[in-house]
Amino acid sequence: MKIISVIGARPQFIKCAELSKEIRKKHTEILVHTGQHYDTHLSDIFFKELTIPQPDYNLGVGSGTHGKQTGEMLIRLDKVYEKENPDLVMVYGDTNSTLAGALAAVKMQIPVAHVEAGLRSYDRAMPEEINRVAVDHMSDYLLCPTTTAVMNLSCEGRNWGVYKVGDVSVDTLLKYKDSAESKSDIIEQLKKRVPITEKEYNLLTIHRQGNTNNRDTLAEILQAINDYGTKTIFPMHPRFRDACYTFNINMSDYPNIYPIDPVGYFNMLKLMMNSKKIVTDSGGIQKEAYILGIPCITLRDTTEWQETVGWGWNVLAGTRTNSILTALSLEDPHLPRLDIFPAGASKRIVSEVLDNIVG
Repeated sequence: MKIISVIGARPQFIKCAELSKEIRKKHTEILVHTGQHYDTHLSDIFFKELTIPQPDYNLGVGSGTHGKQTGEMLIRLDKVYEKENPDLVMVYGDTNSTLAGALAAVKMQIPVAHVEAGLRSYDRAMPEEINRVAVDHMSDYLLCPTTTAVMNLSCEGRNWGVYKVGDVSVDTLLKYKDSAESKSDIIEQLKKRVPITEKEYNLLTIHRQGNTNNRDTLAEILQAINDYGTKTIFPMHPRFRDACYTFNINMSDYPNIYPIDPVGYFNMLKLMMNSKKIVTDSGGIQKEAYILGIPCITLRDTTEWQETVGWGWNVLAGTRTNSILTALSLEDPHLPRLDIFPAGASKRIVSEVLDNIVG
C-alpha cells in the first residue's frame, strides 16, 4: 500500500518519528513536509535527532495567515497527490498542515487516516480546535490516543472507523529520553551564564496565538513567572520573538526569566526532565510533562488533554497574573499518575489498522 504522510510542524515530526519507521517495514511511505515550520530549530534538527526519513517533498509554504497558509498547502498538495496517486493519506494532530492534508485528499476521494483523532478542548476560539473537528469528520480512519478521545467522537455521532490505538508521541519519548539525558549538555552550557541547578528551575514555553497576539496577556504571564521568583528557562518560539518586536517587550524587565533560542528534541527533553515545574500553553508538552512526572501549569482555560488534569499534575491557570501565581504556589502532587498513555501505538496502528482494515 502506498501511503502519503503529511507533516509540517514540530509536534508532527515527533508524532511521525516512530510511526514512519513502522509503516516502512510493510508499506511504501511518501513523506510530505508542508514547510509550515521551517526554522532550523523547529524542523531540521528533529529529522536529524529522531532519524526521520528526509521528506520526499518539501512544499516550502512557510508562514502566513491561516487562510493563505492553508490555501497554499492545498494548491501544492493537489499536485503531489495527483502525481503519486496514494492509497491513503495520513495526517497528524491539529495544525493547518493537518487540515490541508485531509481536505485535499477528500476532494480527490483518497481515504484519510487521522492520527491523534478525537481530542477536544471545546474552545472554538482556538484555530486548532476547528482543525480537529473538521479533520475528524472528513476522515475515514480515526486513530484515537485515549478512551476520552473515543468518547468525544461518540458524543458527536461518530461511531464508525474509530480505533483506540494509543499515542504515537509516547513511543518517541520513551525511545529517546535516556539518550536525551546522556547526550544533551544543554544544562551544563546554560550553567555558564544562568544560575540554575537541576530540579530547581522552572521551564516556560509560550507559542499559541491566543497568547502571543495580545500584549496585555503576555504582560500578565511574564509578570507572574517573574514575580514567583524561581529561575525560569524560556526557549523562545519565533512567534513570541515576533511579539516582542511588535509590542516592544523587553525581556530584561523580567530578570527571573532567561530566554534562550528554540531547542531541539533532545535538549527539550533534558530541560523538561530536570525542571521543577513546567509552565506552558502547548498541548504536547502538557502530555509529555504528565508522562515524565513533572507538575505542569497550563497557560490556558481549557485543554484537549483532559486526562492530565487531576491529582494536581496539570493545572489550568489561565493567563492572569494572580491565577498563575496561585497555580505555581500549589504543593507538588503526591498521588500517583494513572497509566493513560501506554506505549506501542505505532505498532498497533500498522498491525491492527493499516494491515488488517485499510489494506
